Amino acid sequence: FGDVPAVTDTDLVLGAGELLALLGPSGCGKSTLLRAIAGLEPLAAGTISLDGDDITAVTPEARPFGLMFQDHALFPHRNVGQNVEFGLLMNEVAPAARRERVAELLELVGLAGYEPRAVMTLSGGEAQRVALARALAPAPRVLLLDEPLGSLDRHLRDRLIGELPRVLDATGTAAIHVTHDHDEAFALGDRVGVMHDGRLRQIDPPAEVWAAPRSLVVARILGHTNVIEGPAGIEIWRSDAAVIDPAGDVEATVERVHFRGVDRDVRLRTADGTGLRFVLTTAPTVGSSVRLRIDPERVIRFD
Repeated sequence: FGDVPAVTDTDLVLGAGELLALLGPSGCGKSTLLRAIAGLEPLAAGTISLDGDDITAVTPEARPFGLMFQDHALFPHRNVGQNVEFGLLMNEVAPAARRERVAELLELVGLAGYEPRAVMTLSGGEAQRVALARALAPAPRVLLLDEPLGSLDRHLRDRLIGELPRVLDATGTAAIHVTHDHDEAFALGDRVGVMHDGRLRQIDPPAEVWAAPRSLVVARILGHTNVIEGPAGIEIWRSDAAVIDPAGDVEATVERVHFRGVDRDVRLRTADGTGLRFVLTTAPTVGSSVRLRIDPERVIRFD
C-alpha cells in the first residue's frame, strides 16, 4: 500500500470450471489479489484478462465475476428471495425468470422454499448458503471467495466444504477461494496457490504442494513443523513420516498426546532439544522415551 506494492510478480491462470484455493497467512496479499481481480483495487502494473481480452480498465460492476466474503453481507431489510434475486434485478431480468432462477439456486444450496424467510432468522450456515446463491444468481464466469467459511464453527465449515464444489460443478462456475487454513485449501482446491509477502510462491495440485513444497517458507505455511538442520542441508519430516519402532534411529521423550479419534497428535523432544510433532496411530505415555523410525519417502529435503 502507498509506495509499497501489496502483490508483486504474480502470474495466475484460472482454468474453466477450476476451483483454485489461495492459501497464505494474514497480510500476505491474497485478499488484495482477489480484490484486484474483482476491480476493487487499482493495479500499479500488469493486466487482468478474460478469455484473452484485457479487462483491466473494466469497472467492477461490469466484470462477470461474483463476490462472497466472510461476512455474508446479506441485506437485512430484504427476505431471502429478494437477497438472491438482487443481481438479477440489477440486470433487469424479467420477474418470472428471476423467480425461477432464485428457486433453482435455493434448491441447489439446500434451502428450497426459503424465499419468504427473514435473513435475521437464518443460522450462520444458512446465511452463507444464501450468500452463495446470491453470488451465483447472475451466472458469473468466476466466483471470488474471500474467507467465506472463516466465521463458521467447525461442523458448519466442514459441511460447506463438502457442498461448495458440488454447487460450483452444477453451475459450471470457476472460483478462486482465499483461505489461511491449509486443510480447507487442500479439501477444496483443484490446485492450491501458496502466497507469502505479496508473491505467489507455488501453485500445484494439493497432493503435490503437500508432498513437495518448493521452499521452506511454503513448507512452514503448510504446517510442516519438523525442521531438521544438518550438514547436508535442511530436512522436513512430514507429520506422517514416523512410526514407533524399538529399532528406530530417533529417540525422543513424549511431551504431549492429543487424542483425535482415529489417531493421535503427539509432541516429542529429542535429547538435543529439537521439538517434533507427528501423527501416530498408537498412544505413547506422556513422559516416556520412545524410538521412532522415519520413512525416507516422507522426508522433504532442501539444499
